[in-house]
Amino acid sequence: MLWGRKKGQDTNEGKGGQEGIAQRGETLGELPQKRGEISAVAAYLEDLRAAKNASPATIASYRNDLQDLEAFLESLGLSLERPGDIGRGDLQAWLASLFRKGLARSSMARRLSSARGFFRFLNERGEISSLAVIQIRNPKQEQRTPEALNVDEACDLLDRAAETPKPRARGTDEAKARALERRDLALAELLYGSGLRISEALSLNARETSPRAGYVRVMGKGSRERLAPLSDTCIVALEAWLMVRPLVALEGEPALFTGARGKRLDRREARRIIESLCERAGLSRTVSPHVLRHSFATHLLAAGADLRAVQELLGHRRLSTTQRYTQVSLGHLVATYDAAHPLSDEKGKKEKP
Repeated sequence: MLWGRKKGQDTNEGKGGQEGIAQRGETLGELPQKRGEISAVAAYLEDLRAAKNASPATIASYRNDLQDLEAFLESLGLSLERPGDIGRGDLQAWLASLFRKGLARSSMARRLSSARGFFRFLNERGEISSLAVIQIRNPKQEQRTPEALNVDEACDLLDRAAETPKPRARGTDEAKARALERRDLALAELLYGSGLRISEALSLNARETSPRAGYVRVMGKGSRERLAPLSDTCIVALEAWLMVRPLVALEGEPALFTGARGKRLDRREARRIIESLCERAGLSRTVSPHVLRHSFATHLLAAGADLRAVQELLGHRRLSTTQRYTQVSLGHLVATYDAAHPLSDEKGKKEKP
């Protein structure tokens, strides 16, 4: 085993990404390694951290992908510890097994990317002489349009969050329950009003957050820093939460957003918060925190915002990533045209006697 764990031991690998690391209390330096020499995978992960400045979430993702590959290779009598024995056909068989499991093509491409990075690392170190093993095309991607709320749904969600009391959890006193309501509203306002990734919002610290400055300093993917502007309603919501945060947060806890137990809020609880807000708003569907970010981008573009400005606000490295949202906005414009313009075929059909 590459990770120095015995079979049957609880690895907690189901909790991937930054959430999993936070809940396991691990840092990269504490990732399990074989005794004696550091394994090739552990060395690669360390290179990602030190040389590539990869985030903890990225490192956890690569680690999980390579662990999945290792498990498949073991069924063939192979191992990443003996990379010279692995051929291109073995990786193609791995991808085929992922396809049969129903894994999304985007996830398959990400796992293949993790394998490519690992084998390139070995090639640079002289441990393999050829990169033929990774000369495999990525699975053809499905062009999925980002899911987004419409403007009315987004406003209803935030308005109801501000007006409707949250059901109090058993054992929670009145003051703490009201404080948690303010936290929920502040989080939703930040995700929709500033377009933050949920990981970015949850990594913010209270001492570094000054709402009246009109922006928050965000550390995005690839450790790229940006300033995210705050809406007026978000400023009010954040200030209201900061006033009562001491009722919830443990002493010495730096996180801006904390869970009911006083520690930094995790992704799973954040998702439950947004789902609860959707229910209280009477929405016909529940959405994830990331849908609020999608909605932020979609509504800006629909209102005529410059594409490159939206790219900067979202913290996208590539403009092509931001361009996905233009498909949503174009669909909205076409629907508006069909419903209102006198020359629209759809409008003509509706008005025929």
